[in-house]
Amino acid sequence: MAKAQEPEKVSFFTRLKQIGMVFSFTAKRDKLFVPLVLVVILVPLIAVGVAVALGVSWVWAPIGVLAALLGTVIVLNLRSQKAMMREAEGQPGAAASIIENMRGDWRVTPAIVSTTQFDMVHLVIGRPGVILLGEGNPTRVRGLINQERRRLVKVIGNADLRDFVIGNEEGQLPLAKLRNTLVRLPRTITGKDVNALDKRLTALSARPQMPRGAMPKNMKPPKGAFKAMRGR
Repeated sequence: MAKAQEPEKVSFFTRLKQIGMVFSFTAKRDKLFVPLVLVVILVPLIAVGVAVALGVSWVWAPIGVLAALLGTVIVLNLRSQKAMMREAEGQPGAAASIIENMRGDWRVTPAIVSTTQFDMVHLVIGRPGVILLGEGNPTRVRGLINQERRRLVKVIGNADLRDFVIGNEEGQLPLAKLRNTLVRLPRTITGKDVNALDKRLTALSARPQMPRGAMPKNMKPPKGAFKAMRGR
């Protein structure tokens, strides 16, 4: 399971490079992004210029610059998230990827069960309890979720168990609302409970299981072996 890790220290120039990449990514996919950035930069600077022209102290100039920078960061954050959500829409595993990059202690196991048609269910453990997220064909995904619910309910104790099917149809959770939905869920278990659940479910997943389907020929015992054993 993916566990929360301490954020690595990033140098100032690396951070600037990352911001530049996000800026370029968003500008290519959002036609309103650049005009909005120009507005939040120009409005405070023009206001400061007018104030200075009217005889107001230059003390307001740094405030105008800071307001322009703050506005740019806010617009970049909001518009980049929307652009990334649109880009991720329909991509297998998008929901798990989003949660792995969320702040907070979220333990994610992508595709704990899946099909060859790219239907999959992700397991998430956090302060709200245990969450199953399904992606793919709604009918097949619902069957996979029900299967996992029956397996998990026996081992998670009193922790809440929720499930969501990612999609834009009625009764489904749009990918764009996934982050806010999880953040707003009530915190019903402690950090210690999260660790305990993580260890318990990791151990459960690690247990060897018999493969489904017919036993391969090279794994079958020799002909007459069972009869010989009974004759001992």
